[in-house]
Amino acid sequence: MTATRQIYRCNVCGNVVEVVGSGAGRLVCCGQPMELLTEISEGEGWEKHLPRVERANGTIRVYIGSEPHPMGEDHYIAWVEVLTGSHVMRAELGSGAEPKAEFPDLGGAIKVRSLCNKHGLRAVEVL
Repeated sequence: MTATRQIYRCNVCGNVVEVVGSGAGRLVCCGQPMELLTEISEGEGWEKHLPRVERANGTIRVYIGSEPHPMGEDHYIAWVEVLTGSHVMRAELGSGAEPKAEFPDLGGAIKVRSLCNKHGLRAVEVL
């Protein structure tokens, strides 16, 4: 069973998918069930992956890490995503990009998620 906004990864090829509609089936890639990524919000390595959020003048700015996260060929933030009750906004990053993103502020509570290609999915909620 899948649920809307869940993130899955293929442990064979690294393919990542986000569920946009709940369903009874399971996700399969490369002949193997995909791994459901759990949102990490604390623990070891958290400070290096912490999505820091600034809201001002109708803009949401997200910076990854207490110090900028590495963005090399083998270790990087793949994307940053802002979730509201009815909207999903995503900035694709990847190697060589800066570990930050900017989005329009639609108001209200938000969840910010980021995906490190080595250390998984991080999330923080902001009122």
